[in-house]
Order: sequence, then C-alpha cells, then structure tokens
Amino acid sequence: MNPESMHRIQFAFTITYHYLFPQLTMGLALLIVILKTIALRTGNPHWDQAARFWGRIFGINFVFGVVTGIPMEFEFGTNWAQFARVSGGVIGQPLAMEGVFSFFLESAFLGLFLYGEKRLSKTMHWLSAVLVFFGSWLSGYFIIVTDAWMQHPVAYQINAQHQFEITSFTSLLLNPWALLQYMHNMCGAVITGAFVMAATGAFYMLEKRFVDYARIYIKVGVIVGLLASIAIIFPTGDLHGKYLAKNQPATMAAMEGQFHTEKGAGIVLMGQPNEDTGVIDNPIVVNDVLSFLIYGTTKAEVKGLDEFPRDQWPTTLPLLFYAYHIMAGLGTWFALLMTAAAFLLWRKTLERSSWVLWALLLSFPLPYIANTAGWMTAEIGRQPWLVYGLMRTQQGFSNTVSSSNTLFTLLGFMGLYSLLSILFIVLIYREIDQGPAAKASAAATVAAH
Repeated sequence: MNPESMHRIQFAFTITYHYLFPQLTMGLALLIVILKTIALRTGNPHWDQAARFWGRIFGINFVFGVVTGIPMEFEFGTNWAQFARVSGGVIGQPLAMEGVFSFFLESAFLGLFLYGEKRLSKTMHWLSAVLVFFGSWLSGYFIIVTDAWMQHPVAYQINAQHQFEITSFTSLLLNPWALLQYMHNMCGAVITGAFVMAATGAFYMLEKRFVDYARIYIKVGVIVGLLASIAIIFPTGDLHGKYLAKNQPATMAAMEGQFHTEKGAGIVLMGQPNEDTGVIDNPIVVNDVLSFLIYGTTKAEVKGLDEFPRDQWPTTLPLLFYAYHIMAGLGTWFALLMTAAAFLLWRKTLERSSWVLWALLLSFPLPYIANTAGWMTAEIGRQPWLVYGLMRTQQGFSNTVSSSNTLFTLLGFMGLYSLLSILFIVLIYREIDQGPAAKASAAATVAAH
C-alpha cells in the first residue's frame, strides 16, 4: 500500500476512535447544566445527585478524550508534514486557541465541579457546570473552524513561499461553513448524550433499581433527545445540505448517487452505487424529492457526477454513499424513537412500556455510529482535496515516512487503544453498577456519624 493511503488510514483510525469520547462529553455538558439548573431552582437533592453522577461519567470520558487526542497533534507533523507546512499559518491559530482557551477552561472548572462542591455555594457550583459546558462547546467550535476551512477555505492569501496566510481572523472564525457544520455537529453530540442518559435510565427502570433517578434520566434524555433529533434534520441538516450542494456539488452528487444531471431528481433510499456503469443497482427511489430538498421545487435540475472530471470525484465513492445513508437512516430512527418515547412520557405510561425502554437501551450505540458516519461523509466527501479546490490530498502527506513505519505505529495504536477500551468499559460499568445513589448514601452515613 502506498504511503498516502497508510497515512490516511492511520489518521482516520486515531481520529475516529478519539471522537467517541468528545461527542459524549459535549452532549453531557449541556445535560449536566440542565440537571444542575433544575436542582438549583427546586432544591430537589435527586436532581443534584443526578448531576454529580453524570459529572463522574463526564470526567472519565474527558480523560480518555485527552489521552486519545494527543497523538493527532503529532500526526500533523509526522504523517502530514507538507500540509502542516503549507497551511499551518491558518489552521495553527484555531487549534492553538482550542488548547489555550477552551481546553484549560473546561479542565479547570471540571475539577471545581467534581471536587469543589463542599467549598462552593450552590450557585457557584452551578456556575462551574456552566463554564465546563462553555469550555467544552467552545473547544468544539475551534476544531470545526479548522475543518471548515479545509472544506470551504476563506480569508486567506498565498505568500511568496507558497504558504497560506490568514487575511481576516474574524472571517475565518465566522466561516459560513463552520457555523452550519457546528450547529449540525453539536446536535449530533447532544443526541449521543441524550441517548446514553435515556438508555441508562431505561436500564435502571428495567432492573427496578434507582427508580427515582431513572425517571429523571429518561425524562431529560427523551425531551432533549427529541429536540436534538428534530434540529439535526431541520434546520441544521437542511441548511448544511443546501450549502454543501452549492459549494461542493460533486460531493452532493456522490452522496446521493446522482451519476447523471437530472431535472426532478429523486432521492435514493437504498441501493448500491456502480461506478463502472454509472447507475445505482437495485435502487429504491422517491421521485422528485432530491430536487425539492435542495432547491425547494420538484422540477429543479440537480447536477450529476457526469458534470465533473473523473479526477474530481470523491476517491472512495461507494464508502461515501453508504456512510451518508447510514447517517441519514439512523437520524430518522432517532426522531421516530424519541417521538414515540416523548408521547408515552406525556401520557405517563413510558415506565410501563417495556418495549420502548428496551428500544432506548439497545439504541445507545447508534448515535456513535451515526456521528462517525457523518464525519466520514464530510471528510471522504472532500476528497480528492485536502484543502478544497486548492491542495490535493496527495500533496500533503509526509513522503519521507514509509508505509511500513506508518503500519507499525498504526498497529501500536490499535493495541494500545484496545487496552484503553477495556479500561474505559470497566470504569464506566463500575459507575453505572454503583448507581447515582451509592455515593449519596455513603455521604449520608458519614454525616449521621
């Protein structure tokens, strides 16, 4: 295998594994603020203890996210040195701000939230949760600003050394692509957090354990999950899709399996893209829908891949097609499940509806799959460009690092991350098994003596 492919596989593996953790911390950050706010307003100790329980889960995820995020910083230099040399003047600034501002803000106040409750007033403890949330979401924004510039480069110039330089930092931060991608991505993170919380509540409810806390987790998880599942489709997904069709039409055509330009284009629900024949095998198509979704009319013309040179097609078109359809299909499932759960919650029958509780419990891995498929869609769709329209992927990798060296380190990461996965599962299982009331009971016992 050539060095470029090996570098891409290694970076894809490390970043995919890493993002399993930040998506939960960013989602839980908002949910913990909701729990703390209700606890502060009502004075109900169950809500406060629920927030502390999820704070511990957040802390475990945060640590693993930090550990798995460090190698990626080095991979810019070891695997993608040419890209870092040419574009470092642009992407280096938001990445540095992510570390200096948002990461330290999040980590500092996470320590106060986890260990400073006895030393802080209730209001200040609530404020520490808010600042953890702010730091977590600010961190996500700086990362997405970096990726959005690669997708849709703005506010740059090329200097005499053929390197990219920023012409307006404000324009870089307010890149329209970044704003749309950020809203869509954060809805995905909230869905992950909501499903994990609702699944934990469903697990406790089915086990008849910690029922008071289970009610809280299910209620918050279902309500927030429903809102996020709607928002990720409309408006965030709709707006992002229309902007993508305008600025990366070849990507949109590949995602939808649109090989030929067509008026009144239909949307392919299922099928297998065949690059050799330029058709979708065994398609299930809803006529006119794609034209309507992109342009607001069923008669609009949608560009197909035949409008673009073959060397500008996404390099792994079938994988892009499948990743996009997995993301979209799971997004539909999230909205349907959360709608059903919210209806039963409103009817006060959700606790007795074991089939929905089981569906919530078994669905908790699906947001991880959907978020991974969503990022695969974004990054594979950008190919063959590293910086869209300006720098091809083959121009950015480190050609002095051999395929065998990259394979060796990739195998090392796989082994190390396997051990980390086992440790993570053990720690999370212990917290869930002990439950949210365990530490509260212990504290009450100590106080009584």
